[in-house]
Amino acid sequence: MMIAKRLIASTLVLSCTLMSMPVHALIVPTEALVETEAGDTSGQRARIDAFFAREDVRLALVQQGVDPQAALARVAAMSDAEAAQLAGRIEQAPAGGEVLGILFTLFIVLLVTDILGFTKVFPFTRSIR
Repeated sequence: MMIAKRLIASTLVLSCTLMSMPVHALIVPTEALVETEAGDTSGQRARIDAFFAREDVRLALVQQGVDPQAALARVAAMSDAEAAQLAGRIEQAPAGGEVLGILFTLFIVLLVTDILGFTKVFPFTRSIR
């Protein structure tokens, strides 16, 4: 019971401390944002090249019957808009972090419900009830 109270009190103190920190925001004109995104085509092409240079991607291409060098040649022939679209899809693709995040969230939820006495999943916890 005492540990749970200390945990809740520590969480509240940390939350109040973080909420009182100053936050700064600036207004960004649309033209500056568009220029930044349009001017970053070399960075997008570098990200695409790095993606296609990965061994797991090359193996997946070969398993699908695609020559990796031919795929790179097609990427090089893409327009800037097409390269930007492909780079966006690569950035949005899950990288295995989603599964770990879901498992960690599930662990925390079960741990808290064990401590509160609603469940008994982990034998190393003691219920506050």
